[in-house]
Amino acid sequence: MLKELELVDSNVKWGKVLDQDKCIGCHACSTACKSENEVPLSVNRTYVKQVEVGVFPEVSRHFQITRCNQCEDAPCVPVCPVTAMFKRPDGIVDFDRDVCIGCKACMTACPYDAIHISPDSNSAEKCNFCAHRIDQGLEPACVVVCPEEAIIVGDLNDPESEVSQIVSRQKVDVRKPEKGTNPKVFYKGASEATLSPTAAEYTGMHMWSDQKEGYPVEEVEASFQSVAAARVAYDVPHKAYWDWRVSLYSWTKSIASGVFLIYAFLGLLGMTLDAVWTTSVAVIGGFFLALTGLLLISKLSHPMRFYRIFTRPQWKSWLVRGAFIIAGYTAVLLLLFIAGLTSNASLAKGLWWPGIILGTLTAIYTAFLFSQSKGRDLWQNPLLPLHLFVQAVMTGAAAFIILSGVVSIPSEALQVVQITLVVSAGLYLALVLSEMVIPHMTADAEKAAHNMIKGRYKGYYWTGLIAGGLFPVVLGIASVYGIAALLVLIGVLAYEHAYVQAGQSVPLS
Repeated sequence: MLKELELVDSNVKWGKVLDQDKCIGCHACSTACKSENEVPLSVNRTYVKQVEVGVFPEVSRHFQITRCNQCEDAPCVPVCPVTAMFKRPDGIVDFDRDVCIGCKACMTACPYDAIHISPDSNSAEKCNFCAHRIDQGLEPACVVVCPEEAIIVGDLNDPESEVSQIVSRQKVDVRKPEKGTNPKVFYKGASEATLSPTAAEYTGMHMWSDQKEGYPVEEVEASFQSVAAARVAYDVPHKAYWDWRVSLYSWTKSIASGVFLIYAFLGLLGMTLDAVWTTSVAVIGGFFLALTGLLLISKLSHPMRFYRIFTRPQWKSWLVRGAFIIAGYTAVLLLLFIAGLTSNASLAKGLWWPGIILGTLTAIYTAFLFSQSKGRDLWQNPLLPLHLFVQAVMTGAAAFIILSGVVSIPSEALQVVQITLVVSAGLYLALVLSEMVIPHMTADAEKAAHNMIKGRYKGYYWTGLIAGGLFPVVLGIASVYGIAALLVLIGVLAYEHAYVQAGQSVPLS
């Protein structure tokens, strides 16, 4: 029993020590967690990862009790659009399944792969330190059941607690300290082969079964291992949480914002387009923006709760900011449609700068959302906002060129659009090529880039590079703009899929 404490005492900071010198790998903590919290099959709040190190006959097995790290600066909290993930005054990072909309942003933000979507509730869940037991003065279920007393909990603010004594006087490690999350789960005696997800080889074969789901075996190659002859003997599936719909939404969003940017750019150059073009731009932008919204809602585990982004917004989340940006841009396109129908040139002109600002933000806000995904190093790219802006301009120009085959456009305006397509395609090509030449600052980023350029997603990457950048530049120089525009749209979609999926291809636990 824990000593009597006030309910959610703000003077308490709960921490946990996992003593891997004592752990025997019995999985009692995993089963106790499932029983106590009614965790369904196929998911885990905690499990014991096992790695075999050495070369026969000198082989040893290392264990790691794997779960939420109860971070002091938990990245899953600010990214949650509806505060379903929250940190209590006593430091416990908890969740509210009844509030969660199932956007999976917390899952991509977690550097430790500790959050899952429960097949029962369809909400994000994880280890919450058995907060309901803590509030009653009881220890977490895993602590009670551990036969070796390898799991120790206590108040980190109390210098006399066993946890504080161990942390202050003995050598302990935390997982991925470079992420700056300040975990409150400490490992004593843990092996580098278990602490670093890419330090051991993933063969797909486990002690009791073959691994049927998760990262493909070929995605973790020996060249990226830091521990010789280390093999994962037991793990759980690790999946990409954001699927093809996120890749497609990035593409539709680029077109939706890009067509207005080109329209307003032509206007600022004194090439104001007629009412037919004004209406057409509003329709194309509105169609692709509506498709963007449908894709965003469809990827939610609770699609009927999407409205909560607007009714209980958590403003630190770029999902919330993006939703309100898109709403504002939708209003601009609606007014533009009215201006086109009524041939109101003054209204259309008055929308240029609001549309440029909101259109640009619509195009680039995903870069800041990706940057909140601290576990995905490939996405921590300072050039990503520029990349998405260039991509929007390029796809907008492509849409204009394709539409010009149906709707008449002044030749001088079309010439500007064609030049814009070629120049932006050249910039896009340089940005895509930069992934091959710029140094990636972490091993995970390097591995993800390898998977994108030379691994599982290389077909999409090279399609994006060649079809989206190289060929349009060449064809543009040869004045074959129609085919160049079609290739731009194909290439951008392919590259987006490569980038989104490769960013999630490196195991985090």
